[in-house]
This record gives sequence, structure tokens and C-alpha cells, in this order.
Amino acid sequence: MSDITIYHNPRCSKSRQSLKILQDNNITPKIILYLENPPSKSDLKNLLIKLGIGARDLLRSSEEAYKVNGLADKSLSDEQLISAMLTEPKLIERPIVVAGEKAVLGRPPENVLTLL
Repeated sequence: MSDITIYHNPRCSKSRQSLKILQDNNITPKIILYLENPPSKSDLKNLLIKLGIGARDLLRSSEEAYKVNGLADKSLSDEQLISAMLTEPKLIERPIVVAGEKAVLGRPPENVLTLL
């Protein structure tokens, strides 16, 4: 399988573990360092569709930017949350592993096995 992509943060242990699982299964994924190369708005929307979740479910609520920007406010729309993630990519939960039309969050890392 060569059409696997990982939205990766090398400083994140879950992201490193997810990448290792792929590599241990002889998969060399396309690695996107999303903090350096954030997804576009349309890419982020497509990721949400592939993950089958709403924007709020992709937010890292432990980040300072989450608190500072008042993102706990349940009245915020998906569009507003997506805009926040585009402005502050560290708000995007990681890692995201994509295979074709399906994607999973590598939390726990073993989730990536469902794509293989």
C-alpha cells in the first residue's frame, strides 16, 4: 500500500508510534508535517469527511490556543472551528492517517491498523 498519508508531528509520541506501525508493516507513507505545511480549508474539510467526525472532534482542547480563542463555546460553527484550526494548526488532533477515502486518528496508534 503506497497511497497512505500521515499528518505527522515528530514531537508527538502518538504520531511517532503511528508512523512506526506503518513502517513495521512495510508501508512508507507520504509524511505531511502539518505544523509546517498546514492543510488547506478544502483539505481539512475532506479530512473531516474521511474521518467521519465534526470539526469539534478534531480540536485539541488541551492547547492554549483553544482556551485563548474561546473554542469551548458550543455555539461556534464547524466553519469557525475550521478557521481556528487553519490559523493555529497545533489545534488539529494528531496524527491523522489517510488511505484512499478513509482516515483514522492514531489515538491510540493501533487505530492505523484498521486501514491496512
